[in-house]
Amino acid sequence: MRLSKEKLHDLIANKLEKAGLSNDHANGVADVLVHADARGVHSHGAMRVEYYAERIAKGGLNSHPDFKFEKTGPCTAVFDGDNGVGHVAAKLAMDEAIKMAKENGVAVVGVKRIGHSGALSYFVQQAANENLIGLSVCQSDPMVVPYGGAEPYYGTNPIAFAAPGKDGKHITFDMATTVQAWGKVLHARSKNEPIPDTWAVDSNGEPTTDPFKVNALLPIAGPKGYGLMMMVDVLSGILLGLPFGNKVSSMYHDLTEYRNLGQLHIVINPEFFAGLGVFQEGISTTMKDLNNIKPASGFKQVSYPGQRSAEREKAYEENGIEIVDHIYEYLISDVVHNNVYDHKSPFAK
Repeated sequence: MRLSKEKLHDLIANKLEKAGLSNDHANGVADVLVHADARGVHSHGAMRVEYYAERIAKGGLNSHPDFKFEKTGPCTAVFDGDNGVGHVAAKLAMDEAIKMAKENGVAVVGVKRIGHSGALSYFVQQAANENLIGLSVCQSDPMVVPYGGAEPYYGTNPIAFAAPGKDGKHITFDMATTVQAWGKVLHARSKNEPIPDTWAVDSNGEPTTDPFKVNALLPIAGPKGYGLMMMVDVLSGILLGLPFGNKVSSMYHDLTEYRNLGQLHIVINPEFFAGLGVFQEGISTTMKDLNNIKPASGFKQVSYPGQRSAEREKAYEENGIEIVDHIYEYLISDVVHNNVYDHKSPFAK
């Protein structure tokens, strides 16, 4: 099934509003989910709506939060999301970080007590669209074995970065600190497809290709990914006085409870350093240099980070966004939630 961005946005927003969100917040979440689907990151797109709707309906997300923003210094602030949807809180916090960075050169804004916020690339691109550098990190629930360990401690703990070049083009990357994000496993489950044996382990700690037998994910590059996920946990958890490590609440364990997650936005204004023009020229040159590198066997071209996602977004503008049939059927149905997620399990069915 292929849908226009506008149609998909409306279906998502309508479903979330039926679940209990305000119109503004439902549309805000839809913005982030459609962004992900439009860039081909379906693991963080419309497939998440059923989970959000069920958590909202069961009271595990505050449908009418009292957001509070407090500046703690010229370049620092904390945004309290009151356990509302993370997408909206993170977007508003990034708006504030952008204002501070334009004025003072740098901004560091912590976002605390939020629910899942979706694809972090959305928020760093907010900064890049304003000719600023954006960096965002976010903690998640423990589902990754640390290097050398046999049981989960950290989450997939993603990192996203965006930098503006000329002509509205950005270098952007958004990555989990695991070999793959948990959403990729969910996507494989939704299509009943196997996963590579390098992604995850089963309950015995052995590599598995069955997405339904996944008990924990693996960090990227062994000890290096382990170190990165530790760093993210410190910056988005401990720094904000929030639960951390294996104390972070599970996404799927109990949908009636608030999650109290943390996120950190760092925004840098190039004008305060090399100057915007020099910076943009350097980013654009980097893009061209990478594209001109001789490709390895099996590749047509070296792409700069974010290039293929931007190309997919352009293609979807012309041909519509591809949505799995059963997700489309849920979006157009009258069903808000149907207990798809087992609160006794740390992972979705």
